[in-house]
Amino acid sequence: MVKRFLIFLVLIFFVIMLLPLISDVQPQTELNSLASKYVEDGPDELGGANLVTSIVVTYRGLDTLGEVAVLFIATAGVGFLLRRRRNSESKTVKKRSSSEILQSGTALLMPLIFLFGVYIFLHGHLTPGGGFQGGVVIASGVLLSLLTYPKSEVSHKILNMIESLSGAFYIVVGILGIYLAAGFLDNRILPLGDFGQLFSAGAIPIIYSLIGLKVGSELVGILDSMQRSDS
Repeated sequence: MVKRFLIFLVLIFFVIMLLPLISDVQPQTELNSLASKYVEDGPDELGGANLVTSIVVTYRGLDTLGEVAVLFIATAGVGFLLRRRRNSESKTVKKRSSSEILQSGTALLMPLIFLFGVYIFLHGHLTPGGGFQGGVVIASGVLLSLLTYPKSEVSHKILNMIESLSGAFYIVVGILGIYLAAGFLDNRILPLGDFGQLFSAGAIPIIYSLIGLKVGSELVGILDSMQRSDS
């Protein structure tokens, strides 16, 4: 009874604290100066048809770099914790083989999932999507494979190589933006091309491809660590 009363008091406290924030919110009828700058100058300056991509990859490229770093730290933490759990537990979980239907479906869908993931981060400057979304799609294909073949394991050498090289080239492209253009991760180190075409927006497709490979490899590393922890 006391526990429920305390929970009720905490909920009332949060309602009292958040109610003024909700009641004082005023709808915006026009863009602020920064948003107007992005909308008006973004397409001409960066050549990307997807304005969100132009903002995330170039104008706020350091934020994207921080997000990738946070994901890397999360991956390392998950691997460390699961390794300790695996060392402390000696029991072995018996994994049964999957059905032939699941195996046939995986053989058909897995290449299509990988292709769709690559499509998402290669077309991130044209349509909604990008490196993070494409990396997640690729990781979902690997998850399907691990569910279908529970005894299989991902090669950590290949995984670490993809993650390391994609991260290194990402930094290299960012530094080239400082020397060849106007700042870190400036996509104008390459020609902007024709607006709305696949080969446009300068280095944005390359940047998003590197992000997609790095995010995908890090998520696959998490999945593989979870899979190994049950074996």
